[in-house]
Amino acid sequence: MTPTKQQTQSWLPSIFNDFFGNEWITKNRSTVPAVNIMEDEKRYTVEVAVPGLKKEDINIRIDDNSHLIITVDTKKEKEEETQKGKYIRREFSCSQFRQTLLLPENIDEEEIEAKQENGLLTIHIPKKKTVENTEPKKIQIK
Repeated sequence: MTPTKQQTQSWLPSIFNDFFGNEWITKNRSTVPAVNIMEDEKRYTVEVAVPGLKKEDINIRIDDNSHLIITVDTKKEKEEETQKGKYIRREFSCSQFRQTLLLPENIDEEEIEAKQENGLLTIHIPKKKTVENTEPKKIQIK
């Protein structure tokens, strides 16, 4: 399983990053959740950190090229009242995220399961059951 992720580029050349550092530069507001991928004998497990999100905010699908596509699209509204008369300040926070994983050929697409609990999206991707025949199959002629 191969993850595909877009990297964000700083506006400073990388030569300055090593010498001066760029911690003082404000990062853009987009975040990329952490993704863990595990494998055992029976399945692959993908974990995505999605704290504060509802399952309605998350879309998981498989395209025609065997890519598992995880998309998050949320819009949160925070309303805060200040002490300056009747002034109300609103902050809108939109979060979008798309993670694409190239699935191996040995998976059972029909049995993929996903659950979201305590800020963690877990996707179980079972491997196809391989049947090893030690004896060649004989075909009868009719």
